[in-house]
Amino acid sequence: MTTQHHGSNGSSSDAECRVSEDEKNVEDMELTELGPLLKSPEASTKPRGAAAYPSEEEEEEVEDNNDEEDDLRMVTLPLQAHHAMEKMEEFVHKVWEGRWRVIPFHLLPDWLKDNDYLLHGHRPPMPSFRACFGSIFRIHTETGNIWTHLLGLILFLCLGTLTMLRPNVSFMAPLQEKVVLGMFFLGAVLCLCFSWLFHTVYCHSEKVSRTFSKLDYSGIALLIMGSFVPWLYYSFYCSPQPRLIYLSVVCVLGISAIIVAQWDRFATPRHRPTRAGVFLGLGLSGIIPTMHFTIAEGFVKATTVGQMGWFILMGAMYITGAGLYAARIPERFFPGKCDIWFQSHQIFHVLVVAAAFIHFYGISNLQEFRHGLGGGCTDDSLL
Repeated sequence: MTTQHHGSNGSSSDAECRVSEDEKNVEDMELTELGPLLKSPEASTKPRGAAAYPSEEEEEEVEDNNDEEDDLRMVTLPLQAHHAMEKMEEFVHKVWEGRWRVIPFHLLPDWLKDNDYLLHGHRPPMPSFRACFGSIFRIHTETGNIWTHLLGLILFLCLGTLTMLRPNVSFMAPLQEKVVLGMFFLGAVLCLCFSWLFHTVYCHSEKVSRTFSKLDYSGIALLIMGSFVPWLYYSFYCSPQPRLIYLSVVCVLGISAIIVAQWDRFATPRHRPTRAGVFLGLGLSGIIPTMHFTIAEGFVKATTVGQMGWFILMGAMYITGAGLYAARIPERFFPGKCDIWFQSHQIFHVLVVAAAFIHFYGISNLQEFRHGLGGGCTDDSLL
């Protein structure tokens, strides 16, 4: 009876040990998912009164434990990698749903660091186009840059549509003039479209940022080229040879600027003055035809009938915007104060849209004046 009693106790004790070991193994597996394997203090502590030389059962138990530890060590690294992937998927899912927070400048990766005077309110890298476009409706450092050109894009799409739908009787040469005006609207629409897309998605990844930055800079060159076309067409309406020469020079310079914009280093913060200088030089190339027109027509007539005053104002706005952008004013003098609003890039965007609208107003007046003359030319006037 005594022997049976002890056997019953032994089997009960063995079952309890097996349950305890199973629970411990499950706990250890959970711990491996969270990081390096943590040893249980119970497993590493020897029972009190243990012999100096372990018994055969103890040796087998130690060997079993060592095998289990080796197996767990082998699966620890894959489980950690799996856990990291789960965390990444969770982050992407949160970003996908728009649950992200703005971060300070110093936490941005190098490819997102552009203006070190904007200290807070930056979007984190978001590897989801849906999240990028969803950020349009959030407040961050790019909100103003996105909306200034997105609204400008809508404005010029409407203006361009209304202009192209005007009846042919409003033009002396409907097809030719609509093509000329269409070049201006095409340049403006592409510039504004590429710009707001770049500022929307450039936080997606380094590759996407680099690709859309090239489109953005190419759009600026297209806007400048498109702005020259109708102005040169109407200003030198009766002088086809100078008009052709000036249009050719502008096209060559514009294409050269687009080629330079494809250089990867062109988009880096270090080359910010270079970017401003390239487009500033392209715009200032209009000084020569402006002087030609003013000398030929006289200053008074050039600034009244020739609408030269509006074009000078347009150029001044472009130059001012490019200068502020290159010098990063006003945030240079107020670091952290212009993170969301009134930063140099936003001011540059507003001036670009305003200058393009002023240019449209000037060439519209020139077109109406040309239409009023009936398309004729006099000997003493380029108009």
